[in-house]
Amino acid sequence: MQTVLPSFLLLTTLLATSSSGQNAAHHDTGVTTRGDQTMGFAHDKTTHHFWLYENGGVIQVEANDPRDTESRDQIRMHLHHISEAFAAGNFKIPMFIHATNPPGAAAMGELRDQIRYQYVETNSGAQVRIRSENPRALKAVHKFLRFQITDHETGDPLTVAADPTHPADSK
Repeated sequence: MQTVLPSFLLLTTLLATSSSGQNAAHHDTGVTTRGDQTMGFAHDKTTHHFWLYENGGVIQVEANDPRDTESRDQIRMHLHHISEAFAAGNFKIPMFIHATNPPGAAAMGELRDQIRYQYVETNSGAQVRIRSENPRALKAVHKFLRFQITDHETGDPLTVAADPTHPADSK
């Protein structure tokens, strides 16, 4: 009887680990598939970045190949749309892509008049700069961006840094 319980626990642990690994792989594939469909450009041709700053953060997407003007133009169209949707409190696109309501999105929608979204074109894509002076809004923005970093597996830092584009805003 003593050997049955440890064997059962080992089997249960192995099955749970295998199942969660399959769910994670399925989730990653779902995020990529839904993202490519919704955003209009392929994840494998682009690079996403999400940065957290003391005054907000940045969503940036770049075409991997500077000559890939099709991806660059799709990125620009998507991020321009995102900046307008977020400013209106509409977070349906990230909810669809991630198949869940990202942490912080509800509060960002509720506090939309306390958050500024600025669309900026870059050489190979675009970015949305997000800024606020409201502590509750900043907390929501940081939660949202941390979720994006984790779910898109960008490897970007999860820590808050000074905004390099606005050194005067930094403490």
